[in-house]
Amino acid sequence: MNDRTVPTFALERLQRGELMEELRRCVTEKGAFYLEVGGPLNETHDRAGDAAMTFFMNADDEAKQAVTNTTPNTRRGFSPLGSESTARSTNTGDYSDYAMVYSMGISENIFPTPDFERVWNDYFEVFYRTSQATAKAVLKSMDVDQHTDVDALLDCDPVLRFRYFPDVPEDRCAELQPNRMAPHYDLSIVTLILQTPCPNGFGSLEVEIDGQFVELPPRPGCLVVFCGSIAPLVSDGKIKAPRHQVISPGTAQRIGSSRISSVLFLRPRPEFSFSVPLAKALGMGDGLVGEKATFGQWCGANYIEMHGLTPS
Repeated sequence: MNDRTVPTFALERLQRGELMEELRRCVTEKGAFYLEVGGPLNETHDRAGDAAMTFFMNADDEAKQAVTNTTPNTRRGFSPLGSESTARSTNTGDYSDYAMVYSMGISENIFPTPDFERVWNDYFEVFYRTSQATAKAVLKSMDVDQHTDVDALLDCDPVLRFRYFPDVPEDRCAELQPNRMAPHYDLSIVTLILQTPCPNGFGSLEVEIDGQFVELPPRPGCLVVFCGSIAPLVSDGKIKAPRHQVISPGTAQRIGSSRISSVLFLRPRPEFSFSVPLAKALGMGDGLVGEKATFGQWCGANYIEMHGLTPS
């Protein structure tokens, strides 16, 4: 597995302990793969996506404001188009993310209606279980379970974020602004992404492998999985947490370039602690001091100053 091809694994086979050597090579060399999943996740995704898109397209400003969270560093409720900036969070630019977002987690959620809440709670539960099973396989392939209580680690504080990327305006085309979201890696154990294709066939999501960005087009019945920055910390730096980005189309492909990306960040609980020297040796956590830090501290008010990180 020395080329830039991103492999595909079936979740059922990984849960049976199959293909562990292949998975081990993938997460150490690439840190990204496709994952075949069963029907329940796709079915709940369709219902939750319909509810979110109906809200995005039809809710008035007052309704959107009612579910817009204003607490810094907390991802809940509605985020308007252009209100977030991965570029600023990673110190790689000053442009905004060209997406509107709905987010939820274990608690402190803001739902527009009871029906929306019911549909999204179902979706969250299925997505969370899928992410735990995926992370367990990744960590087991690297024998992390030999020195870490993986079940305790995977009793997590996940965040689910549904992003709608509309057709870009002319000033956000690749000729002027190459990215819808800046290159970054995730504050997570693993990140799972369900994405839809752009109507005009434009490819948008890319992952960095061997110093070059490689397109990750949507595949029917598959998720994209990225190993996040916690995975290297619990594997003594062996698992790779790859950078990825969402690129803008050129002017010729501007119309019909919209896409949906639903992302589950499997984040550890705030009290999860890790070695600061190890994090720094891996190029992470520049703003941390001392020998130990917690995930909550890492996600604190100073995260914008940290090198290479983006809030989840």
